Amino acid sequence: MDADIEILPMLSRGKHRSPKRGACFMELASYLAGERWSDKPACTHPLLAHLARLVNDLTEDAERPRLAVLIPAVIGLRSDDPVWDDELTLLAASRALPVVSEHHQRSLAVGILSCERRRAERNGWDELRFHPASRRALDAVPLAERWAQAFVDQVGGVGAHHPGAAVVEIATVGLATACVTDPSGMLRDLLTDAITLCEHLAGRERARREELVPEQWQQVCSPAPAR
Repeated sequence: MDADIEILPMLSRGKHRSPKRGACFMELASYLAGERWSDKPACTHPLLAHLARLVNDLTEDAERPRLAVLIPAVIGLRSDDPVWDDELTLLAASRALPVVSEHHQRSLAVGILSCERRRAERNGWDELRFHPASRRALDAVPLAERWAQAFVDQVGGVGAHHPGAAVVEIATVGLATACVTDPSGMLRDLLTDAITLCEHLAGRERARREELVPEQWQQVCSPAPAR
């Protein structure tokens, strides 16, 4: 922990060498967890942290401080259970799939099918048993599902690497650039629901996270003093 911090820095895009230069979502989490200053602290599941960094960077500047209330909740949320990767991947993909551009839809549909194949293989199922959210999302874009099914059939096996990181990136970028009324709000809701999902997987009772009014988060996230 950096003992020289006098006030928490303002949330901003990107990676920062020290809190004097600002902070992203996960850098503040590392500080609050008592870890070395880092945007990849050990206190949070890697895929959840990846999602948090993307949401932080893709959220509009005026809306980013509203993410601050979520930071304490990610501390201690981690597991080696592969189910976490599957569930986070499917949450991000299914949330974004119905609203993003066609190019992103195809990639996300492939991600869902690949992840569902992993679930089936790991559980010893003879056929895919789609997560309900996956099925609803794919039903909303049948052409993308058809294209993705042909692609996955051609490629074959599930592969050695989990598609989670790539799928989460496509989902968040797709949401940030989608023709929707409030993309920053959708990104924030996705991160909020991802945290709640991980709390459920960890058996942790959901912490009560009340919406902060501007007077609260502006004070908490005010800029670090110039040195």
